[in-house]
Amino acid sequence: MAGLHITDIESAINWWRAREPGDGISLCAELRALAEVYALMVYHHETACDEDTMPPAAHGAWLAWYDTTPDAPCIAICSTSQGDEMCKGCGRSFDEVQNWPVLTPGEKRATWRRITLEGTSWRFNRYAERAIEARQPSQERS
Repeated sequence: MAGLHITDIESAINWWRAREPGDGISLCAELRALAEVYALMVYHHETACDEDTMPPAAHGAWLAWYDTTPDAPCIAICSTSQGDEMCKGCGRSFDEVQNWPVLTPGEKRATWRRITLEGTSWRFNRYAERAIEARQPSQERS
């Protein structure tokens, strides 16, 4: 049982809004389902909702958005295979790396959220810095 963070619900809502913009008055069924969950979370000051007890229509709409997101944060530099408890490449724990194929979508998103907030793995610093350098003209790097 994983908690779906409110930011993921917002992202799913925005994805559906772009996909099914509607007529400006009514919402598609998927948006209505997600909006109801979002409104209840805001009303009750909750930052996460339970993946297992989410209404089926809202969960289905969320899963449609989830299917458009990257699955694993792996960057093919796995230090857990060298004995590290936390992977230097992606930021996941040994258990998260080993059990990734059987984690629920909510558990995967919770892991993505944690490693993104921590921002300490090479995924978020070393390679991001190289990407920025690659976009700069060669004379600026000199």
